[in-house]
Amino acid sequence: MNKKTLRDVEVRDRRVLVRVDFNVPIQEGRVTDDTRLRAALPTLQYLLDHGAAVILVSHLGRPKGKVVESLRMDPVAARLSELLGRPVRKLDDCVGPQVEEAVAAMQPGDVILLENSRFHPEERANDEAFARRLAALADLYVNDAFGSAHRAHATTEGVARAMRAQGKPAVAGFLMEKELTYLSRATEAPDHPYVVILGGAKVSDKIGVIRNLLTHCDRLLIGGGMANTFFKAQGYAMADSLVEEEAVEDARALLEEAAEKLVLPVDLVIADAFANDARRKTIPVGDVPDGWRVLDIGPQTLERFRDALEGARLVVWNGPMGVFEFPNFAQGTFALARLLAEGDAVTIVGGGDSAAAVNQSGLADRFTHISTGGGASLEFLEGKTLPGVAALDDR
Repeated sequence: MNKKTLRDVEVRDRRVLVRVDFNVPIQEGRVTDDTRLRAALPTLQYLLDHGAAVILVSHLGRPKGKVVESLRMDPVAARLSELLGRPVRKLDDCVGPQVEEAVAAMQPGDVILLENSRFHPEERANDEAFARRLAALADLYVNDAFGSAHRAHATTEGVARAMRAQGKPAVAGFLMEKELTYLSRATEAPDHPYVVILGGAKVSDKIGVIRNLLTHCDRLLIGGGMANTFFKAQGYAMADSLVEEEAVEDARALLEEAAEKLVLPVDLVIADAFANDARRKTIPVGDVPDGWRVLDIGPQTLERFRDALEGARLVVWNGPMGVFEFPNFAQGTFALARLLAEGDAVTIVGGGDSAAAVNQSGLADRFTHISTGGGASLEFLEGKTLPGVAALDDR
C-alpha cells in the first residue's frame, strides 16, 4: 500500500479526527451488531495508547440531510464506551460553536463522537466549506472507514483534501490498511491457482468486476441470482426467476469471451413462491417450469465448485449462492462457506451479503479476511480508484 498510515505520523498530544464506519443496526436504542465498532478498535486503541485525543465521525443510515431522531449516534457512543472501557462523549452536532468548544477542551485520552454526519446535506454533496470546518477541529485526519471509501463525501474525501491544504496529515487507519492489503492480493500479483466466486442478485453490478478479475484469476465461479441472467443468455426459460434483461447481452458476451474460465451451476433449487415455506425441488440446469423461480444452487453444483476449488491458493468470494435469508434456501451458501473454511487457500470475502452469510454460518474465524465494505470492495476489485483512499497522503 502506497498510502501513509498511523505509524508514519506523530499522534501524541494531537487532536485526531477519525472517519469510522459506525453505520450499524440499532433496535430499541441499542446496537444489535457491533462488528464494525470492534473492527475500529485497533486504530482507536493505538491512538489512545499513544496520547491522542480522538474525535470520531461517521454516518448512520439515510437521513437525507435532515435530523432523524432514530438515527442519532447515542446508542453507538454507549456501546463504544463499553468496548473501550472509557467514556465516549457524544455531541449533538458535527460542526458549530458547541463542537469547537468541546474539542478545544479535550485532553489526551479523551474520546468524542460527533453526531451523524448525514444530518447535514453538505456531507453527501462533499461541500468544501463543510469539509474545512471539520478539518479545523483536528491536527490530523485518519480514514478508517473502508466501507465508505468509494464515496466522495465531505467526511471521506473532502476533509482529507482540506487537511492537506492546511498542511496537516491525512492518513489511513489500521482497518483501512488491512482492507487494502488483503484486497490488493486479488488484483496485484495474486497467488495461483486463484479462484473467484461471485454471487448475489445482480450481474449488472459486477460486469466490471468480472471483466477485471478474469484477467487475473484461473477460474471464476458464478452462482446466486446473477447466474440466472447467464442461463437466459444461453437460451433457457427462467420463468419467475430474477433475470436482468438489460444484462443478458453482457452475459452472452462473457460466455463467448471466457468460456474456459467461467464455471456455472449444473443444478438448481427452485420454488413455487418467494417464501421460506414454498414448495421446492432440485432440477438440472434447463428450462424452469412456469410459476417457479431459482432460489439456490443444488448439490451437484457444490460438487462442481469443489472440483474447481481443488488446489486453490487464493479464493475471493463476493455474493451469496441463493436467498440465504430463507433457511430453506441457505444450504448452497452455507455449504460453500464450509467448503472454503475447510480448505488451505487464503480466503477473502468481499463484504456485503457474503460477509453476513459467513458470519451467520459461524465460520467467520476460519476465513483469512472478511471485508467490512461491500460496495467499496466491489469497486476496488473492479479496479476503480476509491476517492477516500486517493485523497490520503502518499508514502
